[in-house]
Amino acid sequence: MKKILTLLFLTTLIFTSCHNDDDVDLDTIARTFEVTRTFNAANGFAVEALVPDNVEVFNADVALVYILDPIESAQRNLDVWEPLPITFNFSPSGFATFRYNFIFNEQQNKASIEIILDSDDLNALAADITQNQVFRIVVVPSAFAKNTKVDLSDFNAVQSALRLEF
Repeated sequence: MKKILTLLFLTTLIFTSCHNDDDVDLDTIARTFEVTRTFNAANGFAVEALVPDNVEVFNADVALVYILDPIESAQRNLDVWEPLPITFNFSPSGFATFRYNFIFNEQQNKASIEIILDSDDLNALAADITQNQVFRIVVVPSAFAKNTKVDLSDFNAVQSALRLEF
């Protein structure tokens, strides 16, 4: 009888033991949207992207922002997204940097992303840097961004991990 109880106990323990499924987090809900913006002196080389009403955002969420790389996209014949912040260096000197701030208004439960273009000479930047830049914004729960093994700088990895569809 003891052998049967021991065997039953061990069998139950084996079949009910925990396993680590952290690689697939099916309860993480991320939302994504795209915006196209132009940077100029009139807007102070800073633009705002309001999170759409159909995207639920919480105070603890974080935003990941990617910029479409038109040269790489054309060469590969598919969209290539680079994470912000990103800096472009020009020869013989000069630079341009895209960076962003995630802003959450708790009273209105609204969020926005402020995208800023910095440079050593903003007025000298070419149109391919300032005009019609396409950004993809992904809003994810902070637990995912903090604890994930996913390379957040790789949009395709984030898209795959969160099962984002467009």
